[in-house]
Amino acid sequence: MLKSLRPLFPYLAKYRVPLLLGALCVFANNGIWVLFPQVLRRAFDDLDVGHSQHKLVTYALLIIAIAAAKGLFQFLTRWIVIGVSRDIEFDLRNDLFRHLETLPYSYYQKTRTGDIMARATNDLNAVRMLLGPAIMYSANTIVFTAGALSFMVAISPRLTLWAFLPLPIVSVVLQTFGRRIHERFERIQAMFSDISARAQENFSGVRIIRAFSQEGSEIDLFENANREYISRSLRLVRLMGMLFPTLETMLGLAVVLVLWLGGREVINGKMTVGAFVAFNTYMVQLTWPIIAVGWVINLIQRGTASMARINEILIAKPDINDSPEAAQLAKVEIRGDLEFRDLNFAYNGTPVLHDINLHVPAGTSLAIVGPTGSGKTTLVDLIPRIYEAPRGSVLLDGRPLEDYPLETLRRNIGFVPQETFLFSDTVRENIALGVEEATDEEIFAAAAGASIAKDIESFPEQYQTMVGERGITLSGGQKQRSAIARALIRNPKILVLDDALSSVDTYTEERILNHLREVMKGRTTIFISHRVSTVRAADQIAVLHDGRIVEIGTHDDLLERGGYYADLYNKQLLEEELETV
Repeated sequence: MLKSLRPLFPYLAKYRVPLLLGALCVFANNGIWVLFPQVLRRAFDDLDVGHSQHKLVTYALLIIAIAAAKGLFQFLTRWIVIGVSRDIEFDLRNDLFRHLETLPYSYYQKTRTGDIMARATNDLNAVRMLLGPAIMYSANTIVFTAGALSFMVAISPRLTLWAFLPLPIVSVVLQTFGRRIHERFERIQAMFSDISARAQENFSGVRIIRAFSQEGSEIDLFENANREYISRSLRLVRLMGMLFPTLETMLGLAVVLVLWLGGREVINGKMTVGAFVAFNTYMVQLTWPIIAVGWVINLIQRGTASMARINEILIAKPDINDSPEAAQLAKVEIRGDLEFRDLNFAYNGTPVLHDINLHVPAGTSLAIVGPTGSGKTTLVDLIPRIYEAPRGSVLLDGRPLEDYPLETLRRNIGFVPQETFLFSDTVRENIALGVEEATDEEIFAAAAGASIAKDIESFPEQYQTMVGERGITLSGGQKQRSAIARALIRNPKILVLDDALSSVDTYTEERILNHLREVMKGRTTIFISHRVSTVRAADQIAVLHDGRIVEIGTHDDLLERGGYYADLYNKQLLEEELETV
């Protein structure tokens, strides 16, 4: 258990001062409350001798003062301890999100989004309950039990022994139940992750589900998963339902023993009425703390299981980091001269690129063509270090990419990935992503450069139009052009377009390319396309096949060679002629 909770120690250390104040309030709260039976003891013994108005008022005021002081310190305990748990929840959620932002792209390819969301919400809430109510009630139980036990022993050691006789059985019961609660809660949280993942996939792929008429099938699958989740939850509820009656039964037996044996001692004159009342009051006061132990055990087992799941994310290490020397190049001026030198790259042990040698001088353009699965996207993903190439195999301005800080490198690269992603925000905010200080003029210019300005101006709210989740309200071509505008507004030294015009028609493509040719001047541009019309004006064209460069040259050079590129050109030329017929 301690191993699972070890990641929380730095957070607890951060809030050690308020936790210390909370501990003092716990001692004050329980120290005052443990005196309440002693007041009753004195009152009964004193009034048994003789009663008066003065005595009644005095003891009444004492009881009221104890209740008021207890209420004050109980409030302070809850305010401080529960407040600290909320603060730690805040810090842990921020740290978890910050860490997720550093994890590589490969991590998200292996981990479901719904699973991450479940850990960042449901599991985090369980950890908060562990740090708040579980700690508070555990501290109250320990302190009050220690104080009450000392007074009970002072009243009657023999009676105390009989009262606490069931405790060893209680300990065994709590350990057994605690272990089973932990196991069942882990299964519940795993099922909750499955449900979250299925819901997230359905909401994201709602178009596909409706297009293939899979609503009924998906509803049935979700219902089955939800039924299993409820079934696992009910098994935990049944276990918890058995725990509390078991504890209450054992406490009831202890109370019966105390009433029987203590009553006989009062009758025989071995114990005063006041002492007997005080002893029984302690028994009553101990009822809730001991029963609360079962609830606390539940919270602790839930919290430790959840913290272990959260820690699985926190211990995941980013594959790509800045080198110790990278800070020296934080403000270096990047020209954009790119070189791939004897590059070999494997993904998850599978070779993808072989012996790549390419040089793209600063300010020139390179087009990459080739069949699907030839490694085109992987090659350009190595430039912003989305994947890490072997050191020295990719150079920027004559230096290995690893020498540059990631922030500096990526700030100088405008990247339009193959899969366009827009955030659920306005068109303006999507274009200005990463350039918070962007002016309206700069946004308009970037939109014009991507040939999306006229489309945006036709929207009712123009640049303040909400694009919906993943840009669902825009067409495929509009999303791609918005993504291009987002890359252009950064004014990058290197522009990478990974099949960024696949969703637009040839007329729109030609219009965009005419704008881009002006934008591309003075920038190093690398673009991937399956259309010859897109790449023909590039300074050099590389043909990739099975992870190897099989052809390289200008458009005219490659046509003369009669290889893959020439076949692709002739095929597309024939398709265009057939379309006009």
